[in-house]
Amino acid sequence: MADRERKLMSEGVVTYAYILLYIALSSGQIFFNKWVLSSKEINFPYPLALTLLHMVFSSVLCFVLTKVLKIMKVEEGMTLDIYISSVIPIGAMFAMTLWLGNTAYLYISVSFAQMLKAIMPVAVFILGVAAGLEMMSCRMLLIMSVISFGVLVASYGEININWVGVIYQMGGVVGEALRLIFMEILVKRKGLKLNPISVMYYVSPCSALCLLVPWIFLEKPKMDEQLTWTFHPLVLTLNCICTFALNLSVFLVISHTSALTIRVAGVVKDWVVVLLSALLFADTKLTLINLCGYAIAIAGVAAYNSHKLKKEASRVSSDESQDSSSIPLVSSATSNV
Repeated sequence: MADRERKLMSEGVVTYAYILLYIALSSGQIFFNKWVLSSKEINFPYPLALTLLHMVFSSVLCFVLTKVLKIMKVEEGMTLDIYISSVIPIGAMFAMTLWLGNTAYLYISVSFAQMLKAIMPVAVFILGVAAGLEMMSCRMLLIMSVISFGVLVASYGEININWVGVIYQMGGVVGEALRLIFMEILVKRKGLKLNPISVMYYVSPCSALCLLVPWIFLEKPKMDEQLTWTFHPLVLTLNCICTFALNLSVFLVISHTSALTIRVAGVVKDWVVVLLSALLFADTKLTLINLCGYAIAIAGVAAYNSHKLKKEASRVSSDESQDSSSIPLVSSATSNV
């Protein structure tokens, strides 16, 4: 009995350690990116180049870990058809999300960018309805209205609003919503199952290529002309390592806990980022209207998460009951991408 209690306690400690690691890495990476991009700090104001570095670093590290050192394994099952029809669109949207999201930090504060991200469920729902993955209902319309109203209130309370930054952030939100939709349509329905390192092994090179083309035309000429920016190899390498570690921590939390846990941890992380940014950055000025609007939006996000998790639990139980009564002709696998 004592051994069982010790085992449960150790598992609980490990679980909370993974959650805290995810919150720390996720929050820290946001602040780290802002610090690197800020002209008042590291002065590397090239978000496209920074994102490209992240993807190239991830691609090289995944290759070394799997093909050179062989300490990790890439899951089999990837075909040329799946790569072209699934991985490329997902990689392109992932690149778009990171690029536009990092660019927004040049124009708006970290806290305001985080508040705007709360509109994500609305974008996912609208695109899901358009793609036939979601059903329109009065309950979902109410939830979407609450989130939208909260984001509008938070935006109204922003002192120094910059619409260029808002547009970039909204573009990043749309990119992330499209990525989630593509994952639902192109990967899950094909029964492709990949471990975390496999996901980065396949997606990172594709995202890097998608970023390389616009970087050559948009940022490379500026970098060649302007000599005021500085390149810090050690700082940028540490930034890339943190990004890679963050991607792994997300999958560690999901694999050791549940979808509900990662969603709750995400909400906690959002509040940590909003409040800490007011202490760390001079361009962040939180107002009471800001916080009230964000609280309303987060309440809507919580309702959305609860609805989605209940729907997922119902679908899983339905699938299990069908499996117990019949033998499927083709075995399926749930993707953990």
